[in-house]
Amino acid sequence: MPSALTDLCRYPIVQAPMAGGGSGPELAAAVCGAGGLGFLAAGYKTADGMYQEIKQLRSLTDRPFGVNLFMPQPSLADHSAVEAYREQLAGEATWYETELGDTDEPTDDGYEAKLAILREDPVPVVSFTFGCPSRAVLDAFARVGTYTVVTATTAAEAQAAQWSGADAVCVQGVEAGGHQGTHRDDPHADGTGAGLGLLALLGQVREAVQIPVIAAGGLMRGSQIAAVLAAGATMAQLGTAFLATPESGANPLHKQALTNPLFTHTELTRAFSGRPARGLVNRFMREHGPYAPAAYPAVHYLTSTVRKAAAKAGDAQGLNLWAGQGHRLAREMPAARLVEVLVAELDAARAALSRNGTTEAGTGTGTMGFGAAIGATGTGSAGTGTGSPGTGSAGTGDSSASGGAV
Repeated sequence: MPSALTDLCRYPIVQAPMAGGGSGPELAAAVCGAGGLGFLAAGYKTADGMYQEIKQLRSLTDRPFGVNLFMPQPSLADHSAVEAYREQLAGEATWYETELGDTDEPTDDGYEAKLAILREDPVPVVSFTFGCPSRAVLDAFARVGTYTVVTATTAAEAQAAQWSGADAVCVQGVEAGGHQGTHRDDPHADGTGAGLGLLALLGQVREAVQIPVIAAGGLMRGSQIAAVLAAGATMAQLGTAFLATPESGANPLHKQALTNPLFTHTELTRAFSGRPARGLVNRFMREHGPYAPAAYPAVHYLTSTVRKAAAKAGDAQGLNLWAGQGHRLAREMPAARLVEVLVAELDAARAALSRNGTTEAGTGTGTMGFGAAIGATGTGSAGTGTGSPGTGSAGTGDSSASGGAV
């Protein structure tokens, strides 16, 4: 089992866990084999379903890999608001000739059963989204040699992860596709997720905690990876970048939409799940987003049948097309090849930074030269305004972050 974050893989590249089918054993194995850190997404799976994927991944690679868990969610949904949204969606059910889903589903995502399996048969890395586990849970993983990571969207959340005993924190910028991994979904404070951009958030977190940081959000090119590493991250996590690969389990409609000019931009919405998530703006989001209550996972279950029916009908306008702001930079190539390209771009960006920094240092303006070099390579969330980890699959209509969410 790893003793440090840098022991996990050859390159500082993490494939984001994408719940709902986007990141399965084939994608994780390809990334691990190419020198990155692949992740399985246990969200929305049964405990046994998670374990079967772990066994399959172990048969495909002997490299370290991770498994991402969703934290149990409090039952705070307003039942009347959920029922009002059900009425709002009645026309969708009629159009797709299906029934709306049952909202009386568990809110814990099989958390305790999954913990028991992962303690009994440890994996190299376990990460958490939508909250921070207790110190007892993190200590138990430490005793079996598992490295733990907690997703954070604020400096305060990162501090909570450090105080609870996490080995590292995955910092998710607002650029990320899929669900925002906030520890508490407060619509009165956050609206639909008014988070910080990655570089601003990364700077705050680096000053707030001492544990290693994985940067997620706004990352589609190796030059952008270089920017976050220069800003203090130990590794970079990418989701949308891997969504278009053949190993991704995303629905072909979802993959095609990433670069389809019909989908011009992304927005944060509660329309599909009741939690803020970034996706390509389509008809469903436009028509229902303004009325969706803060009721995760009830809304997720409510819309699940409609999303599955839309996928079966080949209608991307009814799917949750999770994607980050850099979706147009998606490249259709095998996952292992994508890792190679990202590494080459990272090396080139670092070399350019080194050359420019040396030149500017000779004139006594090294700091300005470093900043100019970052801008010249088109990196960072301000440099491109693009990027996204943490996207998911429209194949089952149940995709999620995690972006950014390791």
